[in-house]
Amino acid sequence: MRHDDPGRLAAEEELSHAGVRPEQASPAYEGAPVIQAERLLTPEEERMSDRLLLRRDRPSMVRTAVAVNVGAILCALAYVLFQAPNNLATGGASGMAIVISTLVPALPSDVALWAVNVVLVVVGLIFVERRAVAWSVVASILLSAYVSVLQALVPVSGSVTGDLWIDLVCSLVLVAAGTGIAYNAGASTGGTDILVMALSRHTSLPTGHAITVVNAVTACSGVALYGVRTGVYCIVGLLLETVIVNGVLDDLKQHKVCTVVCRRPARVQEFVVRRLARTATVWLGYGAYTGRELSVVMTVLTRSEALKLEKYLRGIDPDAFVTYVNTSQITGHGFRWV
Repeated sequence: MRHDDPGRLAAEEELSHAGVRPEQASPAYEGAPVIQAERLLTPEEERMSDRLLLRRDRPSMVRTAVAVNVGAILCALAYVLFQAPNNLATGGASGMAIVISTLVPALPSDVALWAVNVVLVVVGLIFVERRAVAWSVVASILLSAYVSVLQALVPVSGSVTGDLWIDLVCSLVLVAAGTGIAYNAGASTGGTDILVMALSRHTSLPTGHAITVVNAVTACSGVALYGVRTGVYCIVGLLLETVIVNGVLDDLKQHKVCTVVCRRPARVQEFVVRRLARTATVWLGYGAYTGRELSVVMTVLTRSEALKLEKYLRGIDPDAFVTYVNTSQITGHGFRWV
């Protein structure tokens, strides 16, 4: 490549902007603006980045505790206002409690929920590693406590809205919101989550099948106990709850795999590392049409971070070619294990 080659001059300009001499660049091709991430950060900035990544991997205790309480309150509202008064046994510990309180009329629905959750907590402490089940145990106790308090403060004996379908939808919205808030903080709302963990650890039954079996038995009991109409609502509620909750959880876990091809890759790397506290993978390529050598920057970001990157790219290179791919399964350093 000649010294007056425009591509080389552009590459050297990129390297100069990033504080790297041309001879320090990757030898894969002469003048390639490919810079290792550690050259963009000082040792102190690397330590700060590691601390940030640790916080992303492990949400704080306070944040998790608040999320578990909020999630438990929302699920308790769903149980007290909509599920128990209408016998909507849509699965989970709440559905099991509704069935039990129907089979044992002398047992109030809140006491039945305490009984179910106490049994599940004992099962969890015996058959599941305590660290793995800790927040589920806490959530189960909190849910039972909030249900008892709410039933004492707001006793409900029938449909709140006067329409069983609207009651079911309201219940699903509250449960989905509560579950999503707790899950996003690395916890759960307890209940049959504990039983599912025990089944998946000590049997060959996959986790998804375990959830289906536990909830299906409860929902189908509604047909026998409450008649075809209410029983169908229980089954439909179970199916909708599964779809809605899974959709909410997938949406919360969603990230963007961003692949950037532009004229200023060094600035993109610097922005990703310094401003977004992320890292990126850079590889060399060439345009199939032009045959020109280029750098491709790939990084995984949250949706808000991807918007910041897009805005930044519009400012430095409006012609940048960028692809965004949605993914909800990201594991490893800087991302929570799911």
